[in-house]
Amino acid sequence: MIRCVRLWTGEDGNSRFEEGMIDLDAGMRGDAVGKPMPARELSFQETSSGGSYEWHQDPVPRFVITLTGTLEFQVKSGETFTIHPGDILLAQDNSGTGHTWRLIGDEPWRRAYVVYEDGADLGFRALNKDQQT
Repeated sequence: MIRCVRLWTGEDGNSRFEEGMIDLDAGMRGDAVGKPMPARELSFQETSSGGSYEWHQDPVPRFVITLTGTLEFQVKSGETFTIHPGDILLAQDNSGTGHTWRLIGDEPWRRAYVVYEDGADLGFRALNKDQQT
């Protein structure tokens, strides 16, 4: 299972989030494998330790794959969630109030942004509240 947090804009214009996972099926050598999906763009970015970003929306729907660094995200309701290395953020809050984030700890935030094609099967599955960490 690959942990994934989906962040989107609700009908009230505020960002919301739900914890889930990326669906994986049995593959060769005992690996778990996700379905291929078309991507339009891949880029990388690094933010020094101690970094943060005030209220903003994501410019386009995309996956944000954290390579290093631990972050705390916050939405307008005051609710927070944490992203760790290896986690994926499915960033779909492209309008409305947006979110903030801040780095926790001494590591920089290194990440990959993957802009997916419209209509792609993203393989995201929300977890029930009792399954969330």
